Amino acid sequence: MTDPAVTAPKWGAAELTPLPLRYNSAIRELVASRIAASDAPWPELVLGGSLFSIADAIAVEKDALDSGYRFEYSATASLASEPEKYKAATKAELGDQPEGELVDGRRLVGSGDNVIRKAAPISGPVALVSDVEQVMNFLIDGVPKGTIAVIDDSGGTLTAPILEGFAGIICLGGTVRSHLGILAREYDVPTLMNATIGTLVDGDIVEIEITAAPPGPDAYETGDTGHARIWKLEGDH
Repeated sequence: MTDPAVTAPKWGAAELTPLPLRYNSAIRELVASRIAASDAPWPELVLGGSLFSIADAIAVEKDALDSGYRFEYSATASLASEPEKYKAATKAELGDQPEGELVDGRRLVGSGDNVIRKAAPISGPVALVSDVEQVMNFLIDGVPKGTIAVIDDSGGTLTAPILEGFAGIICLGGTVRSHLGILAREYDVPTLMNATIGTLVDGDIVEIEITAAPPGPDAYETGDTGHARIWKLEGDH
């Protein structure tokens, strides 16, 4: 017999990270207490807007921030507009991935999670994109043909206006289910998420292995990721 004190998650799975758990728990407790304290019929409670308000949302956020929590930012606009609410911007370090030996003009410099499976790998010069000014320059001047963007933010908001101009994308964060992964599929732009790469500078020619199978549904829980390889091409190509 199931313990009545243990309730299965309504949507079939528990929250995987602390912040959604904290927010959802606070909202559930607040709504439950208001339902218990009210004699109003259910339709009136739901449609009247008395169960949860904007002020309640602000109070829940304030409680989280007062405890010392700081949000992970998903766009530079968030960090610029309300820096006191967000963690300090820390870019993933290029160079953490040990580089392989040079073989036939190619050097293995990293790996990632393929978003869109294609029949052949692609190659092109990289552009390290990390701020709004760079995006504005690409909007004005156009993205050079064949450019493969290297970005550190998986939100997709920063590069959304120029996304379809890239031949490919290497993102140092996120998963294939991140906002950027979704946009990449919509625009059909070959993309590697959750990438670890060696030292690269603007103009380096890389090849990304978009022939690799995208991660399965449970890959990020089991650690079965990082199968799409990234090579730096050196010499004449």
